[in-house]
Amino acid sequence: MFFMNGMELFALAIASFRLTRLIVYDKITEFLRKPFFDEVTEPDENGEEIVYLIPKKRGFRKWMGELLSCHWCTGIWVSAFLFGFLYLYPFIAEPFILILAVAGIAAIIETIIGYMTGHEK
Repeated sequence: MFFMNGMELFALAIASFRLTRLIVYDKITEFLRKPFFDEVTEPDENGEEIVYLIPKKRGFRKWMGELLSCHWCTGIWVSAFLFGFLYLYPFIAEPFILILAVAGIAAIIETIIGYMTGHEK
């Protein structure tokens, strides 16, 4: 059986949060998501064009598009991957998870500061 202490669980949780956001939302990983979505452009009430991403219609691309459009769904798979990675290759996984955890905490802090100062995106 594999048990974790509270600090390990916290690091894994924050790392899962950060990697999920990286995959689902961040611009830098857009190229990974692009094959699984169609872009639909529609004007809003001000006449400005808004781009919507719609999952592909069939097969594996549809499944991946639906997965990548849901941070809850992607988060489960990311958590399972990180846990398995940690369990099988702890020496390699621990620094990777620590980096993601630090980046996740920094993102949370930046969001809070942005909200408090009115500079949120």
